[in-house]
Amino acid sequence: MATQNSQAESSNKTLDMVIVTLSVLIVCAGVFGFTFLTDQSMGIRLLALLGSIVVAAVVASFSPSGKRFIAFCRESWDELRRVVWPTKKETVNTTGLVMGFVVLVSFYLFIVDKFIEWGLYDGLLRLTF
Repeated sequence: MATQNSQAESSNKTLDMVIVTLSVLIVCAGVFGFTFLTDQSMGIRLLALLGSIVVAAVVASFSPSGKRFIAFCRESWDELRRVVWPTKKETVNTTGLVMGFVVLVSFYLFIVDKFIEWGLYDGLLRLTF
């Protein structure tokens, strides 16, 4: 029983790799077509490139990893719809607080740097001469 499961899993992985490799090759063909169709108009070249990307996406959607990716995208979209976005006022207030904190920390670091500079250059180096 365990050998049958491992054989089915191995067959699934092999099929997945073949389908994904085929879709990558289709995209590469589209890129090469875009590159080598220099005598054609830009619209035809872009159509070849975008067409190959669409065909590769359709081919990849038949693989197990493609199906998992599509399920992930659907779940992400559902999660994105549940997000409560902040209002404009909340965004402006939060941004102002962050900017104020950055100014305060930079002023603090400037003062600390000047004390260290004063201690090293004016205090410590004068003792050596």
